Amino acid sequence: MALISRDIFQAAKALNEGEVIGIPTETVYGLAGNALDGNVVAKIFEVKERPSFDPLIVHVSGVDQVSEYCEKIPEPLAKLADNFWPGPLTLLLPRKKIIPDIVTSGLPRVAVRVPSHPLTLELLKNLDFPLAAPSANPFGYISPTTAAHVNAQLGEKIPFVLDGGNSQIGLESTIAGMEGDEAVIYRLGGLSIDSIENLIGKVKVTSHSSSNPQAPGLLKSHYAPKVPFRLGDIEVLLKESEVENERIGILSLSKEFDQITPLNQVQLSPSGNLNEAAQNLFAAMRKLDDLDIDLILAEPMPESGLGKAINDRLRRAAVKD
Repeated sequence: MALISRDIFQAAKALNEGEVIGIPTETVYGLAGNALDGNVVAKIFEVKERPSFDPLIVHVSGVDQVSEYCEKIPEPLAKLADNFWPGPLTLLLPRKKIIPDIVTSGLPRVAVRVPSHPLTLELLKNLDFPLAAPSANPFGYISPTTAAHVNAQLGEKIPFVLDGGNSQIGLESTIAGMEGDEAVIYRLGGLSIDSIENLIGKVKVTSHSSSNPQAPGLLKSHYAPKVPFRLGDIEVLLKESEVENERIGILSLSKEFDQITPLNQVQLSPSGNLNEAAQNLFAAMRKLDDLDIDLILAEPMPESGLGKAINDRLRRAAVKD
């Protein structure tokens, strides 16, 4: 299994030697490698078993580095960067040739962000290259929010995980870009639409793609547990299910269901706080997936704040192949 440590210099040594490692961010843990080395990036795809047409996010230590890898930042996106970086925001920007095709799946734009986790920011400042870092989990599975999650899933394939504790946000970054003069949100995430629109005005929100996505993490089926996962009104789903109650797990915002043993239920936020729910989402899905059950039932969250991004992840987890 991988070595788990808080030593950023050991992490930097592994990265400088062309290794792929686990790193913490405020959103989820990433599987990181030198974004300028096509062979290293290929190793990321190999370890994750990720399809090569799904592009990666490049992580840098500050907005001042963006000009090294991108042609320009349109004014609305520059405003977002100034206000929300470091943080859970990724920008799709016209790339320079220094970024290998494999990072962007051959597309003309590269996804860039500045993470706010202090350990990873310090690590980036100690490197001479940016890091390509999708979530550190097998492709399509639940994203990791602790070093232990990374080690359990990928520890036999990577040498090191930088331990930054629990991810504070628990949802992947929001991805924004431009189409002509219009600002577009390509992926809902840890930065709410309200926060963005309060700064730059109304934005267009696109749906996810089933193939050849324009931005990272847009495939239709994603974030899915191994146990069958259904989304809807839990009371209705319970009545419709042919699975015995003791073989069912429940994922809710705050409600408990008397028909199901409490051991098989997870409430994301007993107080109904959507920020807390987002932080707990992937760990809760993983906990239920590890139980000896045959079905997981989940309810949609309120469509406000981070509830929209949580629902995006729940819908994609529930998509049947």
